[in-house]
Amino acid sequence: MTSPRFPVPMPTRDGVSPSCVALPYGHWPTIADFLVERFPAISREAWLSRIEANDVCDEHGVPITATRRYESPLRVYYYRALDAETPIPFEELVLHQDDDLVVVDKPPFVPVTPTGKYVQQSLLVRLKRKLGLDDLVPLHRIDRNTSGLVLFSVRRETRGLYQAMFPERRIDKHYEAVVPWHEGVSSVPAVYRSRLEDDEHFMRMREAPGEPNAETRIVLREARDGHALLELSPVTGRKHQLRVHCLALGLPIVNDPFYPTLLPAGNDDFDKPLQLLARSLSFVDPLSGALRTFESPRRLALPAA
Repeated sequence: MTSPRFPVPMPTRDGVSPSCVALPYGHWPTIADFLVERFPAISREAWLSRIEANDVCDEHGVPITATRRYESPLRVYYYRALDAETPIPFEELVLHQDDDLVVVDKPPFVPVTPTGKYVQQSLLVRLKRKLGLDDLVPLHRIDRNTSGLVLFSVRRETRGLYQAMFPERRIDKHYEAVVPWHEGVSSVPAVYRSRLEDDEHFMRMREAPGEPNAETRIVLREARDGHALLELSPVTGRKHQLRVHCLALGLPIVNDPFYPTLLPAGNDDFDKPLQLLARSLSFVDPLSGALRTFESPRRLALPAA
């Protein structure tokens, strides 16, 4: 499955843009047969129901029928749907909106984009519905469990200028984390570097021997009663970088459902959010040349003694 590229023959519906799948060369009798085999989690009955409702069409906007012969190469568009989604009882806050950018404070447990069992509850779909911006695109991601700032692009014409800031490291990102603090520990390294690679479990990362590819700057802000507040500034942007680096220092982030122990999926405890906050973002705007800084109104606090 790929994200559709414009022009798209189906409009955004209820905040959800159509998904797209390219038909590979093959010998399926019908397009419907291919879809059933390609997406085994969706029953034939469900696909036929979508087809009957004209919710599946080709790249030319022609609705797919249940008996239409398989054609390759061809792109097929459809609306992704779930039978039911668990509501996430936290709301995002739009901090800034202009012609090019939307800056949002994301609550914990909310994924930035549709993934797995979350579509309508994803931040992107929520914002498309709330703001009426069908072309909204996230410029970067933070983990579903992480709270804090996320930048979104409004216009295709300027999107590339803002996207380039991230791989070119022209944006300063600062996080806060609450971690356990042990007697006898008096400091943290100012900079921590290591090599991160995919773990055996696809959801996690791990440290590995070799040339470092991940770097984090660390400042100890406060320590008392068995916990500490750290400021974390990622120089690189590897998946789960801050969480793995804290773990490697013997300071796993409080309420982390992945590290050190991967908890079963679907067991979110809304009373115990991950204590990791994307606190602030600063960058020189590629359009105006002005320095822009955004800060989350959220605050992390050390547990009471």
